[in-house]
Amino acid sequence: MSTEAAAGDGGVALSAEAGLAFGTAALQRTGFGAGEAAVIAAHLVDSELCGYPALGLARILTVAEHARMRNPRRPLSIVHETPVSALIDGGNYVGLYAVYRAAEIAIEKVKAGGFALVGLHNSWLSGRNAYYLEKIARAGYAGIHLACSRPVVVPHGGRAPALGTNPIAFALPGTPDPVIFDMGTSATNHGDVILAGRLGNLLPEGVAVDQAGFPTRDPQAALKGGILPFGGVHAHKGYGLSFMVQAMGLLAGAALPQGQVQDFAFLFVVFDPALLMPRAQFDAQLAELIAAVKATPRQPGVEEIRIPSEQAFRTRAKRRIDGFVLEQRIHARIAAL
Repeated sequence: MSTEAAAGDGGVALSAEAGLAFGTAALQRTGFGAGEAAVIAAHLVDSELCGYPALGLARILTVAEHARMRNPRRPLSIVHETPVSALIDGGNYVGLYAVYRAAEIAIEKVKAGGFALVGLHNSWLSGRNAYYLEKIARAGYAGIHLACSRPVVVPHGGRAPALGTNPIAFALPGTPDPVIFDMGTSATNHGDVILAGRLGNLLPEGVAVDQAGFPTRDPQAALKGGILPFGGVHAHKGYGLSFMVQAMGLLAGAALPQGQVQDFAFLFVVFDPALLMPRAQFDAQLAELIAAVKATPRQPGVEEIRIPSEQAFRTRAKRRIDGFVLEQRIHARIAAL
């Protein structure tokens, strides 16, 4: 397909290469250096390719509009370090850049000692946890990543935000692809609410409340109110997970920049599977587990049982060939930055 062409009335068709160039140029116009913009755009385009448009190029608008963009940035710095750990000040860089660098530091440390614990604060908006963990897993390591943020989610029984969407993700190296599970602890992603507002779409039932605490499908009302924890009638479970991710973020320095315990922070736990068993043994057992799960008898109408991350990798492989479609309104607003 052409690198950029109209895709009907709904959007603009882009190849991965064109999307990367488009995103990098737009980010540079917002004030990022060429290298920084390229790192951020690569993440956003990968989200588009994997089928997550709310965390894709539309996030350039969210980054550009964010209040933290008006504050000065400084280079990332390690404020506390041991052979197996690092606490990093993100210098007010957007997490799409700073968390990527933190993942690189985690990989360097795990290569040296087999284990790494890395926390990052003074940063914001990190995107998909799976993006960072895939980098770690493809380097041969297992990892857990937690991200907490400013309040946008109401606690179970509450009517005002007190927690972030607070995703948690896990990754294991595998063949041919790693196994990754990445989930928010909220009923919907904050990025999905923002994108719905930009496009004039309604939210699903049961994911958000307005300022008075009443259920709403209006994304603008939800942004003024709050998102619910995931779980429906079992929302206490989503709330409990969300609280623990927020609390674990304190270990990554969430309260250090501004003295606020409800703020952004990011935590990596990374290790070499060979610390626990021979790598070949683990690889064989993981492959056996995947095969056993996929061979489970299926319910009527179910064509396949998929494991976590399998659909995203398939979608990405297809879109690397076919390209993806960016909503026309989003494309126009990014182009106009």
